[in-house]
Amino acid sequence: MNERIDHCLYQAGLTASGCWEDLDTYTQEGIERFAELIIQESIGVLQKRFMGDLNREDMEVRRCIEDVKKHFGVEK
Repeated sequence: MNERIDHCLYQAGLTASGCWEDLDTYTQEGIERFAELIIQESIGVLQKRFMGDLNREDMEVRRCIEDVKKHFGVEK
């Protein structure tokens, strides 16, 4: 699991710090998938702002998208 997602789970009160391994596989996969879907939805919102031009604003949106993907370790 991505360290940032694990930290968010802890902040939300869903896990105790370092207790991810204590959850069953079904729960882990569900939580990971949920987190990834929220991140992908957020990226989708940013991508709607990207017009495909190489102007300054589009380049900044593109950088933001890449920063979010890298921060959360999401490839899509």
